[in-house]
Amino acid sequence: MRKRSTGQHARLKRAPLSRERVVTAAMALADEKGAAGVTMRAIAARLGVEAMSLYNHVAGREDILDGMVDAVFGEIDLPIATMDWKEAMRDRAASSRAVLRRHPWAVGLMDSRSQPGPSTLRHHDAVLGALRAGGFSVAMAAHAFSVIDSYLYGFVLQELSLPFTSPAELDEVATDILRDLPADAYPHLKELITEHALQPGYHYADEFEFGLSLILDALNPDKV
Repeated sequence: MRKRSTGQHARLKRAPLSRERVVTAAMALADEKGAAGVTMRAIAARLGVEAMSLYNHVAGREDILDGMVDAVFGEIDLPIATMDWKEAMRDRAASSRAVLRRHPWAVGLMDSRSQPGPSTLRHHDAVLGALRAGGFSVAMAAHAFSVIDSYLYGFVLQELSLPFTSPAELDEVATDILRDLPADAYPHLKELITEHALQPGYHYADEFEFGLSLILDALNPDKV
């Protein structure tokens, strides 16, 4: 009896190709290389298959992007309608931020799909449901949803663009900026760096909670 080669064993053990496997591989590529790195050829190479075989499970790249966005929404904790609406929105915003930091490519795609998947629809319905349960009218729930997400996505974009990721890196960047500034120029910027950003315990991430609280405190379910 002829022995199977190593390659034959690998093919026999490989999990069957599916839409879920294609989307998961695409997300891993995007996490490493950004959305631009998600090509049919690159996905196929990661899965160890021919690119044409992907079309048995997805319609094309746009279909894959639909699935990727839906999967990201599926990772976000859903707000609970029975909770206080502010706490529900706060918890959901914190979960969203954590997920978007894991998948930086997703920020610009979250609401871009014309064919949202079930996780996306479930997420949006749960957010609106928590706001409606909190006393918001349909129109005010829409306003609240929009302003919260505008802040959330904008903050994550800014956070991901910063030239530092730790207090040590911030100290290095800020010190370099101070060193290069003309002696008598930009006094308010120098004040901000020395008396705020370089103080012990400062973390840029804390700004997220401050801004979110301002928005939630300003929202009023009784306003028409």
